[in-house]
Amino acid sequence: MDRKRVVITGVGTISPVGSDVPTTLEALYAGRSGVGPVEHFDATGFATRIAAEVRDFDPARYMDRKDAKRADRFAQFAIAASREAVDKSRIVGSDVDPNRIGVVIGSGIGGMETFEIQHQALLEKGPSRVSPFFVPMMITDMASGLVSMQHGFKGPNFCAVSACASAANAIATSAMLIATGAADAVVTGGAEATVTPMTMAGFCSLKAMSERNDDPATASRPFDAGRDGFVLGEGAGILVLEDLEIARRRGASILGELVGFGMTGDAFHMTAPAPEGEGAARAMQAALDTAGIAAAAVGYINAHGTSTPYNDKNETHAIKTVFGAHAPRLKVSSTKSLTGHLLGASGGLEAIVSIDVLRSGKVPPTINQFERDPDCDLDYVPNHAVAADVQYSLSNSFGFGGHNVSLLFKRYQE
Repeated sequence: MDRKRVVITGVGTISPVGSDVPTTLEALYAGRSGVGPVEHFDATGFATRIAAEVRDFDPARYMDRKDAKRADRFAQFAIAASREAVDKSRIVGSDVDPNRIGVVIGSGIGGMETFEIQHQALLEKGPSRVSPFFVPMMITDMASGLVSMQHGFKGPNFCAVSACASAANAIATSAMLIATGAADAVVTGGAEATVTPMTMAGFCSLKAMSERNDDPATASRPFDAGRDGFVLGEGAGILVLEDLEIARRRGASILGELVGFGMTGDAFHMTAPAPEGEGAARAMQAALDTAGIAAAAVGYINAHGTSTPYNDKNETHAIKTVFGAHAPRLKVSSTKSLTGHLLGASGGLEAIVSIDVLRSGKVPPTINQFERDPDCDLDYVPNHAVAADVQYSLSNSFGFGGHNVSLLFKRYQE
């Protein structure tokens, strides 16, 4: 069976640095950090008291207020970002059959805020005071369900849950649905809202987050020798993927093409990556193999780049393994230095960045590069954006449990 070509016709985001795609991208290219003191709850007593929060978010801009009260914050983010992506795609009201438009949105944790609020109600007021909306607000698939309801999309509908690889897994799976003819278009990506007491406390106990509370903007330092952990972020990144021929037929604006993906498992450890990034390397190689291109064709990698000691070192080694002599010529940046780590939503936002690099001819920086790490010796686009003519870009997402996903995008040309 011939594989259908998959293109991107719409993108949308809610992020710590912008309430839509244009403002988010402008901030990233300008190198403006979205990290600051936690405002969503009182973080006094926490080892880490900083995060990259979505500020001044009003769900009523995107949905009815009554419906908003019955949706967790992560689902509200998904709805908002999907609205932007779907509007950009102009797929609603087109001749694309809604029965063949799917929704696949990933989230690593889902309705964590709802869980914490309702658990407190249970402890303080008893079981009768737990909201009847607790379960539907908490479950991770509800972002996909609510987005489909808002737009009337009745194709394949589910969520991907693979920790920090969730959004990328959702995008890769959506591409397979289109490539094999199971759907004509899919709204996909990820959403996360985990700047909550339990999540922060858990990561603090894990010693995984930066404790640079006095200097939030420089706390996330991917690939820098002084990195001391990641910074928690939140938001959503959503894409509309579509069968190329259908997109052409209806005159859609095509932003880029998804030509390859790789999905692998480390089978190694609950939280630590496989030695020397073995699983990550296989994911990147699989993406190249799916597309049928040579490693030297890739010009940019949006790295997973979490600012943790082991991840950054192992990802660097994995890139060298796959790209060999071409690795030093690659532009590699971690936009998590600016947005923090959006966990299960990160792959959606970073896919949008990777697509824009192909269109804009610019590469966003990895900020907070102060001291070179001898184990991280690639071109991480330190501190300032650069111009680059990129034909293919790769986006990496790796998650607890050993989940690795690489997405390969190509500049679209007729």
